[in-house]
Amino acid sequence: MKIRIEHLCKSYNLPGNENLPVLHDINLSIKSGDFVVILGASGSGKSTFLSLLAGLTTPTSGKIWVQENEGPEKEITAPHPSRALLFQQPSLLPWLTVAGNIAFGCKIRGEGNDLSYQVNQFIEMMGLYEFAQTHPPKLSVGMAQRVCLARALIGHPKALLLDEPFGSLDTLNRTHLQQELINIWMGERFTAVFVTHDIEEALLLGNRIVLLGGRPSTVKDVFDIPLDYPRSLEDDSFFETKKDILKAFRCAIANECD
Repeated sequence: MKIRIEHLCKSYNLPGNENLPVLHDINLSIKSGDFVVILGASGSGKSTFLSLLAGLTTPTSGKIWVQENEGPEKEITAPHPSRALLFQQPSLLPWLTVAGNIAFGCKIRGEGNDLSYQVNQFIEMMGLYEFAQTHPPKLSVGMAQRVCLARALIGHPKALLLDEPFGSLDTLNRTHLQQELINIWMGERFTAVFVTHDIEEALLLGNRIVLLGGRPSTVKDVFDIPLDYPRSLEDDSFFETKKDILKAFRCAIANECD
């Protein structure tokens, strides 16, 4: 899925008719199969940007277009199962088991072919085999987020939108899921858009990094990341690239970029 963002602006109306501009004149093209990381400080409108891509909210002005398999471009006006969204915190149905939660979206959409087999594949992939019949209240946060990731991926979305999904996890679980996500993306080649404020996470995951900054936020810079996967924090090339992005990140926070 290709995504084209054209003069995108988003403002919120506050009490007293006060207007809060969050995003201003965002122009961006995302190629099919890209892993794009939206990097910015807290409050820079990253989650708002992802919500607009998901169709959960509408732009104040500007448009977002998607294109599948060289077909016609379509404007995003509402959510669609071709674009799966993974939230910051796990959002599971407590009355369903792990297996039931993973299968839920497919059942709602009537995608029942080999569903049990696919669910079992994802359960094994996520290391949840012993917990297939467990209900969410008995899962750790890391386990629950793995279930959410499996639920998002089982429908084979054309685009996967991820809103800082690993931020609440410990280092071990976060590292494991980051690598698992990259492995799945390299196999499936869906388009991924991942938001984070963590530069190292952005470098570990993205083949392009889009830096947001300012108030309201604009695109301050776009970095193409040529590093091979899997990436290591200890590589010299990783460290040098991180220095360049960190300099731009500090500039964006200070709102002093050209």
